Amino acid sequence: MTSKRMQAAKEQVAEKNYPLIDAIQLSQSISAEKFDAAVDVVIKLGIPKGESVRGAITPSHGTGKSVRVAVFAQGDNALAAKDADIVGSDELIEKIQKGDFDYDLVIATPDMMSAVGKVGRILGPKGLMPNPKVGTVTTDVAQAVKNAKNGQVFFRNDNAGFIHARLAPKSFKAEHIAETLKELVSELKRLKPARAKGVYIRSCHISTTMGPGISVDLNTLD
Repeated sequence: MTSKRMQAAKEQVAEKNYPLIDAIQLSQSISAEKFDAAVDVVIKLGIPKGESVRGAITPSHGTGKSVRVAVFAQGDNALAAKDADIVGSDELIEKIQKGDFDYDLVIATPDMMSAVGKVGRILGPKGLMPNPKVGTVTTDVAQAVKNAKNGQVFFRNDNAGFIHARLAPKSFKAEHIAETLKELVSELKRLKPARAKGVYIRSCHISTTMGPGISVDLNTLD
């Protein structure tokens, strides 16, 4: 059953495609959450079934979210990862195996991946397994940690071809949220699979955490 708040919010959204800035400002204005809700986006991609579009961006204006970072590294790489919340190798694996692990992102150097594999069944379901496609398996751990701390948006399409992503808190300036979305769209276009034919970006909807979706005019995403 739709709540009175949601119904009231829906009534303020017309059945049309809004220019990007207007869509963001409308989502912010009709948000009835009593907390600083997130502004989310859902983008429908025109990709063949089974195709994967996966990556990450580091928004120019951040995401407003504090990120706890763990790094699997040794020697000089461990020293380079000094700004992470925790850095280790075998001892870090033991912590994970004991359930003593509360981090938002895991980064690893390539030489540590065989060791990380020992806890893959724990990290995988949490979406924390390091992956070179999103830059979390790298020799440049200093930059990876910096990106994570500055705020990154990770994305991957679901089975129906939709990309779901958190852009920023609703308290952010609409212009900054718009820039983040444009950066995301630009990266999605860069990663367009060769097998994707026809219209690639098919729809885009903005909403706050508990708010209604607002359709965005695709011509305003560039």
